[in-house]
Amino acid sequence: MLAAPTLKSAQAEVVGEIGVDWLGNDIIVEAVQDPEVEGVTCHVAYFERGLIDRLQKGNWFEDPSNSSIDCRQTGPIRIGDIDMSKDGEEIFKSRRSLIWKKLIVKRIYDKANNTLIYLSHSRQVQDGSAKMSISTVPMFTSTENPER
Repeated sequence: MLAAPTLKSAQAEVVGEIGVDWLGNDIIVEAVQDPEVEGVTCHVAYFERGLIDRLQKGNWFEDPSNSSIDCRQTGPIRIGDIDMSKDGEEIFKSRRSLIWKKLIVKRIYDKANNTLIYLSHSRQVQDGSAKMSISTVPMFTSTENPER
């Protein structure tokens, strides 16, 4: 059996929590710094179901797959050891259900346009969701060229 490489995963900090109804449902906004690209911060927003909503609908262990992402340069950009493949690299994940569903943020480097692409989407064992959001950070002001 092959050992999986260790991935550096970003930590999220809750920067906003907006109540959307009297059932306790909220929109959570988190700030996520890319662990391999200094100077880039992504803000991810997602829906979190409240206790009353869970009681009413009976689905105790799952939140919706919807998410939104926006990323910006928040300082001098310094690029570490990033994955240059078209598959990109997972930089953040958060559980959206007890077992099967996760919110994922991936980084993809678009070499032709010298741009970092950040994609938030849901990963599920089956019934994958087409709900996604994308944000880009152009590298024309970076202090380092990621070419290898």
